[in-house]
Amino acid sequence: CMRAALSRLLAPPPPPLTGRRTSMLLLPTIVAAALSPGVPGARRGAVHSAVSRLAMQQQTSSPKGVVITGGAGGVGYAYADEFLARGHWVVICDVKDPEPAVMALRQKHGGGLGRIYGCTTDVSSAESVGALAQFAKEQIGTVHYWINNAGINGGRRPFTSLSTQTVEAVVKVNLIGVLLCTLEAIKLMRTQRGVESHVFNTVGSGVKGGGTPGYACYGATKRGLPQLTDSLVKELDDGVEGYEPDEAARGAKVNVHTLSPGMVFTDLLLNDSTPKLRKFPFGVLAAQPPEVAQDLVPKILATSGNGQKVEFLTTDRILTKFFERFVQGKKSEYIDDNGNVIKVPGAQYLDNGVRVQY
Repeated sequence: CMRAALSRLLAPPPPPLTGRRTSMLLLPTIVAAALSPGVPGARRGAVHSAVSRLAMQQQTSSPKGVVITGGAGGVGYAYADEFLARGHWVVICDVKDPEPAVMALRQKHGGGLGRIYGCTTDVSSAESVGALAQFAKEQIGTVHYWINNAGINGGRRPFTSLSTQTVEAVVKVNLIGVLLCTLEAIKLMRTQRGVESHVFNTVGSGVKGGGTPGYACYGATKRGLPQLTDSLVKELDDGVEGYEPDEAARGAKVNVHTLSPGMVFTDLLLNDSTPKLRKFPFGVLAAQPPEVAQDLVPKILATSGNGQKVEFLTTDRILTKFFERFVQGKKSEYIDDNGNVIKVPGAQYLDNGVRVQY
């Protein structure tokens, strides 16, 4: 009986709804089987992973539809990974071909309930973003969460050394791209009668004002996003004076929020970095993409109301990290005393120190 349960769990999954009911009913038997002395160690590990995955998916009342821009790498890829682990249906897009990322995620979550799709999208192009919205509607039906994650910083260097092409590219992706994606997301979501949906605009350095030397252009684009979000919150909740409510949107509730992943060990953070910056603040406050996603995805799913600020680096987390580093003397697990990235044995890294995800 235990061996049969193991086989059913580790075999290719049945259709999603049937597979979920069967798997959850089998959990007690599967756990007992995993503890059986006759089960080889490797097999036990596979069972443990599968049980963990099923336990997580048990919390998912029904799959939610998620769109993530810039999802072929970095924290966007980690978000997709985490949503899939919870059994949700995800569309990722990227300016580069997202197919390798899609295949890696399908292989990792092949026995789960989640679904993953990808399309190539230039978020600075209205036509391309419109095609993304249509693609998402066709693949996952209802979009409950749209995460505007795509962004570039143009490199860390003095503003006067930037080419006009770089300035234009940063503004197009970070500001125009968010405007275009938010517009298409809201238009799509307002057609979903009876559905409450959420748009998350990713903020970063410069969002609260103050200087961002080396990232002046990037900071300027991020500074505008809270204003955009606040404006849309008021429009969506109260309407615009002199304009009648859109009857076509009646029955659909759309919310807009800001999302702050903080400092993440990706190309945006490590490109053009110095040992001094890597030691502080990176070595104290930065985190790997999976850690950020594991914290933020549950917060995203739990978000209610309109105009929320969802953050990884909360005040409590910042104070805790400072206390651990400067009072307890705790060493960084990511950066050594010389400002070099600590490389985990068996993992692969790019030349800039970014850990390869797939």
